[in-house]
Amino acid sequence: MVEATLTASPAPVPVRGQVSVTEDVTASAWNAYVYSHADGTVDHLFEWRDVCTSVFGHACTYLGALRDDTVVGVLPLVQFRSRLFGRFVVSLPFLNYGGLLTSDADAQSALLARAKQVTASFGGTHLELRHVERQCDDLPFRSHKLSLTRALPDSSDALWTGLDKKVRNQVRKAQKEGLTAAKGGAELLDEFYAVFSENMRDLGTPVYSRRLFAEVLRHFPTEARIFVVRFGGRPVAASVVMSWRGVALVPWASSLKRYRHLCPNMLLYWSMMESAVASGARRFDFGRSSPGSGTHAFKVQWGATERPLHWEYALLSREVPPDQGPTNTRFDLLINVWQRLPLAMANAIGPHIVRNIP
Repeated sequence: MVEATLTASPAPVPVRGQVSVTEDVTASAWNAYVYSHADGTVDHLFEWRDVCTSVFGHACTYLGALRDDTVVGVLPLVQFRSRLFGRFVVSLPFLNYGGLLTSDADAQSALLARAKQVTASFGGTHLELRHVERQCDDLPFRSHKLSLTRALPDSSDALWTGLDKKVRNQVRKAQKEGLTAAKGGAELLDEFYAVFSENMRDLGTPVYSRRLFAEVLRHFPTEARIFVVRFGGRPVAASVVMSWRGVALVPWASSLKRYRHLCPNMLLYWSMMESAVASGARRFDFGRSSPGSGTHAFKVQWGATERPLHWEYALLSREVPPDQGPTNTRFDLLINVWQRLPLAMANAIGPHIVRNIP
């Protein structure tokens, strides 16, 4: 008699469903995915879609990648129609971060393919993806901006003693001169905007509308806070801080040029960082800067660590990535003219121009 040999059947191999791309991901499902992803940022949150649409009037296409009804990737897109730059799509304009946020290569490929279709249907010349690290090795990229961040200690005392002696002396100078700092919400918006708009004019840059910051405060009531430094009751430095998932991010900060000798910006940043530590934040994000710029040097003195950002481009009808920033020499004359405008005129005209500068 021949004995039968029993062989165990191999374990079934799970079949991974195909990825589909949709525009119908709910805000709650979108934000839950962003929060769960290690690389998710406050700039990826769904609420920015409403801000871009209501403030700037741009059409937005928020793409979600699904596998078996589960979100495995998101890609926010904003469409621009500009007389100066033509038509193009950005993820994400006006902010520091954005771009692809995915769980695997299949989701990334599906989202990128659909984004190219959206750009082509819109008549765009290119798609710009603002990434920290390279994600699409076959796409051209620019690395003209730096992200500057630093880890935060457990206490304000440790933060203070860890700062450079020169930085501490400048903070003390501001305090000895009688400057004070305040933190709040919408009640500080007018003071913030008074400082911000004047500083933008002095830099030769068209200013965002006051409504942008009002909408940010409305859509992010627990994340967004305003800091104001005053001298003699007058606001002389101010900022907006977005706190989310242990990171305090500064997308907008300004100080008045004629008060710089009093170091209001030093007290402003110390106040923001001290508040971040008190709230339990583990990292302070100074935002982006151009290498070698004055803001770059200012942030480095606070102990910031820099790393290059990678803005990747899908070029549909142009040969090289665009240069749409103020460092482009073609804007030098416009910057010089803008710096000489009366503040009221700059504030009235600026929002209509800057809405088309990503």
